Amino acid sequence: MATRTQARESVIGLLYAYDLGNEGIAKFLDEILEEKKIRNNQKDFALKLFNGTIENLERINAEIVSHLNQGTLEDIGSVEKSILRLAIFEILFEDLPKAVVINEAIELSKKLASDGAPKFVNGLLDKVVKA
Repeated sequence: MATRTQARESVIGLLYAYDLGNEGIAKFLDEILEEKKIRNNQKDFALKLFNGTIENLERINAEIVSHLNQGTLEDIGSVEKSILRLAIFEILFEDLPKAVVINEAIELSKKLASDGAPKFVNGLLDKVVKA
């Protein structure tokens, strides 16, 4: 059975594809999650995260931009942006411990993103929690 971390990792992949212009990916969520063996409660969790992030994208993006020291949203890599978007959705809209959300985002950025990503993700999410 898939873990929440695996569900989050799948959501990051979906958000990445969405960010790159594949807005129709939502039609294939069930198939993609099934292919990754994300089922039952974890599938519900993944769908809630993906749909919630997309529905609140404008607010989430504004939150990211408001905490950037320099640059714009477009300067952030797509993988890092997807990780941040998911984590900020969880921080703002889900009733989960903030430390758990931040830790998951850092671990996923270590696995999926560039070398500097964990520090960047940690710093930005820390600002979001403290705001």
